[in-house]
Formats: sequence, structure tokens, C-alpha cells
Amino acid sequence: MKEIELKYGCNPNQKPSRIYMENGSDLPVTVLNGKPGYINFLDAFNGWQLVKELKQATGLPAATSFKHVSPAGAAVGLPLSETLAKIYWVDDLGELSPLACAYARARGADRMSSFGDFIALSDVCDVDTARLIKREVSDGVIAPGYTEEALTLLKSKKGGNYNVIQIDPSYVPDPVEKKQVYGITFEQGRNELDINGDLLSHIVTENKDIPEKALIDMKIALITLKYTQSNSVCYVKDGQAIGIGAGQQSRIHCTRLAGSKADNWFLRQSPQVMGLEFVEGLGRADRDNAIDVYMGDEYMDVLADGVWEKTFRKKPPVFTREQKQEWLSKMEGVTLGSDAFFPFSDNIERAKKSGVKYIAQPGGSVRDDAVIECCNKYGMVMVFTGIRLFHH
Repeated sequence: MKEIELKYGCNPNQKPSRIYMENGSDLPVTVLNGKPGYINFLDAFNGWQLVKELKQATGLPAATSFKHVSPAGAAVGLPLSETLAKIYWVDDLGELSPLACAYARARGADRMSSFGDFIALSDVCDVDTARLIKREVSDGVIAPGYTEEALTLLKSKKGGNYNVIQIDPSYVPDPVEKKQVYGITFEQGRNELDINGDLLSHIVTENKDIPEKALIDMKIALITLKYTQSNSVCYVKDGQAIGIGAGQQSRIHCTRLAGSKADNWFLRQSPQVMGLEFVEGLGRADRDNAIDVYMGDEYMDVLADGVWEKTFRKKPPVFTREQKQEWLSKMEGVTLGSDAFFPFSDNIERAKKSGVKYIAQPGGSVRDDAVIECCNKYGMVMVFTGIRLFHH
């Protein structure tokens, strides 16, 4: 197909709308099911680039969960622990394929933000991954292919209207990209930066010990940031993003937002949250919402008499601030990536509260010395990549 007509653009009043190849060639995608919209395709193409690069950088199957042109989560296909399987609501599915594990991790990092996501998969979608996708609230998926059984499952989703896109994995875009704003054309070279070990070799802190697992996490953080609306910061642990702060005007607000998401990811693994007893038949989305409120400052919204009975079989005790801080103090070995330099050491102080040990950022601030000094105070390892990763 040389073009695909869309129902409308970003909003229903923005018509006409289509995607096409400016050079007149065929599109590198085929719509196998559904009718994807303008934002669906934006998410699909950004997400595909992210997982393709994650696979190239790590050698592992990768998945991402996109919402509004930024990833809510991204991960590679490492096995799930019993705890992670439980907090991601996949413990009833048995042993999952590496690709399914990648999507369970990507979706599970921030399930509130992933609600109604667009999924990108680095590998051919197998039946394990399709079974997982089938029962989640999602708008669509893009992958280089689908097994017959997986495609049948996905086509039955959303009353037969679920968006399924297949992309040609050999497609190579033009090295120069264009976009229009207010009728004016912008042109730039594509960001083809290779996120590799050489980029992570300039260690500026006293502590220079970066385990292989942390190097992989740094690559995941930087590749995720490469396709996240700036300003952006990403916390990563054990092969998956656990907190992404996107589109903030202030760097510290990015760090705080992403850090709060990382904290919530870890709090979900606490005995207080793992022990919550939900009423029979409560859906996963409702459980996610209840957990999010229960862990926050407005916990009485789900614990008040006459309210808690609709969610819990037994009224849970308040998860006190002291209990949360005690649990969060056990969080360690987290990697933090930033798409631009940290202008102040307050970012490092906030990162420390979420267990950050390893940091990758461009460097180049006039206050680099103060930022490095703060890292040294906590025994952190920090790499200067020398490369900014803005994405707009």
C-alpha cells in the first residue's frame, strides 16, 4: 500500500488525515486487523524503533508499552520472579516465553499509565505474548510478524477491531527526516546514534565499577530516552524501565516524577501490598487503581467505611509513611539515565532515595563538579556519554 487513509488526525476535527511515503514507494507496514489512527501510528513507529534498538543492543527480545508518543514502560525478555509475576497479574499464565516476559515487564512497570497502550514487539508475536495482550486494555500492537495462533487470538480482541500492524524489519528510513509545524517544514538528520559500550566508557566518579547487568540497564535507559518526549529521565532495574518521567520542563521534576513511579513499582512488592485481599471478580484495572490509591497520600479514598468493602474482602491497615520508607530503604542497584545534563545535584539527591547506584548522562553542565561530588558522596558510578538525546 502506498498510503493509508485515517479517520482523523490527533483530534476528530483534524481532517483529512493519512500516512504515506513521500517518495511514492510502498509503506513498510501492513494493517492485519482493525483501523489504526494517527496517534496509534505515531506510537507504533516510535515504539518499533525503540524495541528494534533494544534487541540490537542487548541480544534479547524487547517490548514497549507506549502512551501519547512516550513509553510507559520498556523491557527485555528476562525471566520473571514469582513476585514480579504476581504484581504484573501474570502468575496464572504459567511459564512465559522471553517475548511475553518482556511485555509483562514493560506493561507492569507503570500499569496505570499503560492502560490503553500501543504495544511494540521486537520479535514475531508468539501465542504466549498474544494471550497476555488479549486480556489487557490496549489499542494495538506492531511487530515484525505473528504466528497463526497468535494472530487469531489478537483478531478476536475488542470485538474483532483490535489494531494489529506488521512492519517489514528490513525497512531502512531515509537518513533525513522532515516535519511541518504551522506550515513550515523542519528538516534534520535522523538520530542514528548507536547506544553501545563505547558510549559508556567515560566514567567520571571515583567508583568505576559497573557490572555487566548495570551496563545493560544503562543501554535500556538511554534507548528508552531516545524515544521519550523531552525533558526525560528513566530509572531501570534488572532489564526493565521502572519509572519514566517524560515531557517535563524542569529536570528535577523529571527526576521526581520518574522516581515516584520507580518507588511505586517497588512498593507493589511490599508485604503490605502483596497481602491485599480483593473481592471476587474485581478486574485487573480496578485492582491497579485501588493499589495506586492505597499506596498514596489519599489512601482513605479506598479505606473509608462503606468504601473499602467494594474493593477488599478484609479491610487492610493503613500503609504508613514510616512503613513505606522502611521498605523503600531496601531498594538498591537502580540505574538512572537522563536525556540531557543534570544542572544541579538535587537530581542526584532525589535519585539516591530510589536506590540509584549507576547514572548515565551527557555531562557538560557548569556544575558538573558539584554533581560528581554528590555521586562520590554516595559511592555512585556516573558515566558521561557526551551525547544529548532530546526527542520532540
